[in-house]
Amino acid sequence: MRIHSLEHEPFEGLSNIEVWAKNRGHRISRTLLFNNEELPDINDFDWLVIMGGSMNIYKEVKYPWLREEKNFITEAIASKKIVLGVCLGSQLIADVLGGRANKNRFREIGWFPVSLTREARKSSIFSNLPDIFTAFHWHGDTFKIPPGALRIAESEGCANQAFEYGRVIGLQFHHEYSVDSINLMFQNCGDELVDGKYIQKPDEIVSQISNVFEIQKLLNLLLDNIEREFGE
Repeated sequence: MRIHSLEHEPFEGLSNIEVWAKNRGHRISRTLLFNNEELPDINDFDWLVIMGGSMNIYKEVKYPWLREEKNFITEAIASKKIVLGVCLGSQLIADVLGGRANKNRFREIGWFPVSLTREARKSSIFSNLPDIFTAFHWHGDTFKIPPGALRIAESEGCANQAFEYGRVIGLQFHHEYSVDSINLMFQNCGDELVDGKYIQKPDEIVSQISNVFEIQKLLNLLLDNIEREFGE
């Protein structure tokens, strides 16, 4: 398959999604929105992956490319592409589907458990994931579940952690992060590591860094499920 990523920051790339894709023999292309690169033709890819970023989806004046990106995501969904959004990406998808995005009650940064909902058991994409798993988080905003979508996962600090809408998947948490990804977040967004109920200290995050191997396994399982269900 041809996988295309939309990337909003130089430090928020595909990471282990790219590892998975290359291991499965898929082709990868990308648009670096932070460099004002042009979006591709809708026929040039089969699977759109929308990555995270430090900006808010409603700051279109500061980031004018957000408006064009939202229109592009809408077109991709209408064209029956596979669409996967992570963190900011999930919020952008929710917004174009009528679910909106807003500040979460808590900023959530670090290793925290995520629980699947009962609706997740109806999903061929999520039903073979563990009922509760550890995920990595780094977000202050969240999304509301779009009309018609399945609410898939939740955490104590954030009620909506994942949704599914046909061939469209939104993940608030980061299963794609590697050790390098987390180090890049420390370097570029370390000022967000303030005192908070769901904000871990850097040394607490590092002490659990071996979790990256488990989240990579779960990422691979999830992506395999998406490929099996929607790939051609």
